[in-house]
Amino acid sequence: MNKIVMALAGVLLCTASACAADGSDRDLFRRIDTNSDRKLEFSEIQAARAKMFDWIDANRNGLLDAEEVRGVVERVKSKRDFQAAQFAGFQAQASRIDRNGDGKISRDEFAAFVPDRLLQADTNGDGALSISELRALRRQ
Repeated sequence: MNKIVMALAGVLLCTASACAADGSDRDLFRRIDTNSDRKLEFSEIQAARAKMFDWIDANRNGLLDAEEVRGVVERVKSKRDFQAAQFAGFQAQASRIDRNGDGKISRDEFAAFVPDRLLQADTNGDGALSISELRALRRQ
């Protein structure tokens, strides 16, 4: 499970920082913002994470294994400038995804999880991330 946890840490980081609403990330923001209210509700983020799971689950068995996660982290790292030190803070959070403790990450577990970094970015507590909250998140 430790290999999965460390690799998922990178995926969590990707989902948190990839949603900033500027530059090339505008299209991603618009795709996630399905109700076009110019903020990302946590339910919209969870729906996007479900789609991300399908992209990660290369063997289509409904569970993430270490090899699948490692592959996607490498793809993400090649497209964005991630530092290994940034992954360390997400290790404990990533291990919480496996809610039933069976050592496997299911689609439902992955989709339902909202990273702490996103929860903390919701400074007004409305269950959504506004463009200004996303920009502040990106600057962190």
